[in-house]
Amino acid sequence: MKKRVVALLMAALMGTLCMTGCGNSKETMVESSVEAGEEKTQTETEEDADQKAADEVAAMIDAIYVQQRTDETDKQCADAKAAWDALTDAQKELVEGENADPDYFGRDTGDASKDDPRNQDEIGENEILVVSFGTSFNDSRVADIKGIEDALQEAYPDWSVRRAFTAQIIINHVQARDGEYIDNMDQALDRAVTNGVKNLVIQPTHLMHGAEYDELMEAVEAYQDQFETVKVAEPLLGEVGTDATVINADKAFVAEAITTEAVKDAGYDSLDAAKEDGVAFVFMGHGTSHTAKVSYSQMQTQMGELGYDNVFIGTVEGEPEETACEAVIDAVAQAGYTKVILRPLMVVAGDHANNDMAGDDEDSWKSMFTASGKFDSVDTQIIGLGSIDAIQQLYVAHTKNVINE
Repeated sequence: MKKRVVALLMAALMGTLCMTGCGNSKETMVESSVEAGEEKTQTETEEDADQKAADEVAAMIDAIYVQQRTDETDKQCADAKAAWDALTDAQKELVEGENADPDYFGRDTGDASKDDPRNQDEIGENEILVVSFGTSFNDSRVADIKGIEDALQEAYPDWSVRRAFTAQIIINHVQARDGEYIDNMDQALDRAVTNGVKNLVIQPTHLMHGAEYDELMEAVEAYQDQFETVKVAEPLLGEVGTDATVINADKAFVAEAITTEAVKDAGYDSLDAAKEDGVAFVFMGHGTSHTAKVSYSQMQTQMGELGYDNVFIGTVEGEPEETACEAVIDAVAQAGYTKVILRPLMVVAGDHANNDMAGDDEDSWKSMFTASGKFDSVDTQIIGLGSIDAIQQLYVAHTKNVINE
């Protein structure tokens, strides 16, 4: 009986201890759960704040990613850059908009200070206005566009060479990111009028008589009566012609010049030596729905006329159809070439050359040529036409033709 009483007392004591312990454990679990919830809420709040800050910058970038300049453009560019600079590195990675991404301000494209926007006054009576689509890639702008402008200034020291871009999107990008102010067409023409220019020669750096060239001519039309003489020189490839078989001296000159440079940069003594090694050169242009797209077909015809069987012409836009990436891959493979070298058929080696041609994304030309499995090697040469001396001299010759008219 005594043992039973002791046993009952022990059992009661253990129950009390268990109830006390269990109660403490439950309270601890509740407290931990509350703390975890608070931490989660705090983390979510921080993430929301980061995304909100990034979205605000993305909206500001999208606002200046436009082709129309307004009275608010300068302020918008400055505000967008200031807002970007205020972001943390983590927030910058979250910037994503219709056109905005971290590369808009974050990508290193070279030193903008090496460029010359050529927007100075004191022009004088004679001006050569060099009109380009433009590029936000600083190194390419210096090597390609400035290269052409410098060649023209050297050839015509008595004329003032000035610059205009037709892409306001690019003008805004360079201004916002680098603080470099480049004139659009209206600004450049207004500057010429204000400076008392009498004789205006416009040299487009455009490849052909396409949409950009048409817009240039429309802009010039509104200023015709502001100068004593206004002359517009030919773009790089000269007159378009009616069909794919029509070629001219300009196209022949360009075909020879760009092929010579590509062969040299690839380390071959001649195009024939590259051909014997199974190498094909593919020049990638932009492409266009404009009727001038036949110029790309004409360039392929020109390569054939020169006997350049291992040189092919393609376009990012795939217009004309035979210049689409898949079509060019098939053409190169069917011709039996096992090595491919891609190079831009563009005045500047900018976004298209670096991303659409040589980028690592699966839809770049380099990636698609590689993924086809039809070639042993696929290499790229990221060099714009404007940096080639022979091309610069062709622009000089076009300017000379209209000056001497």
